Amino acid sequence: MASPAIPQEEVKVLDVNSAFLGVRTITLMENAGAAVAKNVIAMTKPGSRIAVVCGRGNNGGDGFVAARHISAERTVDVYLVESREQIASEITRINFERVRDRTRPLELFNPKGYDLIVDAMLGVGIKGTPAANYAKLIKMVNESGRTVVSIDVPSGWPSELRVRPDTTVTLHAPKLGMDKRNSGRIVVEDIGIPKEAADYCGPGEFVLLPRRSKNAHKGDSGRVLVIGGGPYTGAPAFTAMAAMRIGVDLTFVATPEPAAVPVAVYSPNIIVRPLKGDHLDESHVKDLLELSRNMDVVAVGPGLGGEKETLLAVRKFVAKCSKPIVIDADAIEACGQQPRILKGKSGVVTPHAGEFKKLTGKTPPEDTSRRGQMVREAASKYGPTILLKGPVDVISDGTYVKFNRVHNEAMTVGGTGDVLTGIVAGLIAQKARPFAAARMAAFTAGFAGNLAFEEKSFGLLATDVIEKIPLVLRRFL
Repeated sequence: MASPAIPQEEVKVLDVNSAFLGVRTITLMENAGAAVAKNVIAMTKPGSRIAVVCGRGNNGGDGFVAARHISAERTVDVYLVESREQIASEITRINFERVRDRTRPLELFNPKGYDLIVDAMLGVGIKGTPAANYAKLIKMVNESGRTVVSIDVPSGWPSELRVRPDTTVTLHAPKLGMDKRNSGRIVVEDIGIPKEAADYCGPGEFVLLPRRSKNAHKGDSGRVLVIGGGPYTGAPAFTAMAAMRIGVDLTFVATPEPAAVPVAVYSPNIIVRPLKGDHLDESHVKDLLELSRNMDVVAVGPGLGGEKETLLAVRKFVAKCSKPIVIDADAIEACGQQPRILKGKSGVVTPHAGEFKKLTGKTPPEDTSRRGQMVREAASKYGPTILLKGPVDVISDGTYVKFNRVHNEAMTVGGTGDVLTGIVAGLIAQKARPFAAARMAAFTAGFAGNLAFEEKSFGLLATDVIEKIPLVLRRFL
């Protein structure tokens, strides 16, 4: 069966997750280069002359390895687009040194002097249009009339200024948007990325978190509004504290008056907005919508309770809220009573199995694969990403599915679901897309829980998990 196409940004995710699972990047690069060489040798005759044009990044590293393997059977010259001092990583530098004696000055590159050109200039990480030497070389290669083989993706793709290869040897899976028109004949090569690196969440998911600016000011790294509490006070506080620990600048909790002081006591870092009355109702919706306008994301549900008036207020708020929204706990039941309000909404719904049934009317099966299919169908139908909590978490945006198995049995303790909700909201507030935020959050909560379990065993509490979140960031971000 053909591998499904993956977005370009997922390539680095796979590399990091593979390393986490014990498959080193240098091994993947070796396998990639060997696979390219196999194809090039099959496409050429003995005595053919091959040019391998390499950039400074991992794509160039694949090219260096390919050149080494090709040289066993064909004549090879290597051209480096930038200086060797600009090579981006130690692994790429190691592979450059192994073919250094085959390197020729770039100014001597004449495409017409070769039977085949291997394009190893730019991989999936570039943004915008290639500049400087890369632009010049792309034009030279395209005008050469020679057979061209690109590694992974054509250099410069998806911009209009790109190599137009006869063949692209793409690694692990095609990249979303590749076709015969822009990539020539597409050959997919397995380079040893473990299936688990693609299917399960790991530290590679953090690649998808936008980096904050060094010139950022207070609030630039996220404002989160938590709507929760009333009958319960711990839940909204845990959500807010987890959002802070994952890195947001400001967290507000809108909660009924009886819960306001207890929530504030949990942490002075939480900004509390009391709501009149002892539970959320329709009279609060207008003020909450106004408050949400200055937020990056809203988390609704933790500790709200199941009063009919509360569920009605949730539905009215969700229907009118224009911000990304994370829906948990009692808010899931509210939305399940009128699921059409979720259509077109950006955000994440975080049910356990019982809440999933309240949302969809379906009980998730025990089989992980079938569970994944059901969650994917539900996310496609309802709109937001769904993060189904369980022995194996299932996350889907309606197109792709990922699983998370990083956590422990002690995390059934009350409050850990609220912590997860806060992490999801905090990551969305930092400009992560909902599907990416849900994946990062599932891994982060689970890994933090495992760190806490090492100290607390089955005495672990939700607050212990919150306190370990920064350690996860320090280790993997």
